[in-house]
Amino acid sequence: MVNATQVSYFTLSAYFDTGVLKYLYFVIILSLYVLILCANVLLIVIICMNRSLHEPMYLFLCSLFVNELYGSTGLFPFLLLQILSDIHTVPASFCFLQIFCVYTYVCVEFFTLVIMSYDRYLAICYPLQYNTRMTTKKVAVLIFVTWLFPFLAIVVLISLSAPLQLCGNIINKVYCGNYSIVKLACSDTRVNNIYGLIYTVISIIIPLILILYTYMKILKVCFSGSKQTRQKAVSTCTPHLASLINFSFGCCFQILQSRFDMTGVPIMLDILLSLYFLTCQPLFTPVLYWAENVQNLYPL
Repeated sequence: MVNATQVSYFTLSAYFDTGVLKYLYFVIILSLYVLILCANVLLIVIICMNRSLHEPMYLFLCSLFVNELYGSTGLFPFLLLQILSDIHTVPASFCFLQIFCVYTYVCVEFFTLVIMSYDRYLAICYPLQYNTRMTTKKVAVLIFVTWLFPFLAIVVLISLSAPLQLCGNIINKVYCGNYSIVKLACSDTRVNNIYGLIYTVISIIIPLILILYTYMKILKVCFSGSKQTRQKAVSTCTPHLASLINFSFGCCFQILQSRFDMTGVPIMLDILLSLYFLTCQPLFTPVLYWAENVQNLYPL
């Protein structure tokens, strides 16, 4: 029997020797990270400096872009270091810090998409009452709660995982995941599993249900409204839905990868799909919203 202990470091076993190709991977990942930084920072600056964009929809977009920067920074520098390294070990404290960054990023992303769908719902279904319902104070409160709750929720998640007595320290991923650590535990993990399920429901399932509900309401108004109303709905909702579908796909695969045996999936495909929501979403979102929204009001 393996003795249970609190480990001081974790080994990421999903990395494999790529020889000189690691320098090519390094350049590709670095280029992607620079593109993400430039795209998101550019749009944040545009929204902040242009007073005509100081409206609820663009303030929510600004919060979304800040979250993309936050989430990608929690992964890319670490990933770049690991690509060049020959020993893929991570101190336990840093591993939990990465879990905090990645998990709060996911939760904030979904919550922001929820309040953006609510904003579109009010704008399309109650256009005459929009300014009274979506006040500056309400926008500030929604953004504050969108960031505060995930941070508190993940602090609790980590406080339950950190004290666990573990029978191993090998994580079969290219970055740290909470459930990967919980699976290593020799001690009772019922509380961790229950809280993890509650967290998943609150941060992913409920937001998806709320977004689905708001879009059902929006579609109802569109089908009963004028052609102009339908065109407005399509132009304002398409980027949001595309971003939601893209992010949900990545998160769903990540959940399946963590919970089920994925040995039948080629290792490179497995790694790419596990990184999808952390790499493609931060670049996809600003490009999509720039093409559909900001460019019409503030062209370069």
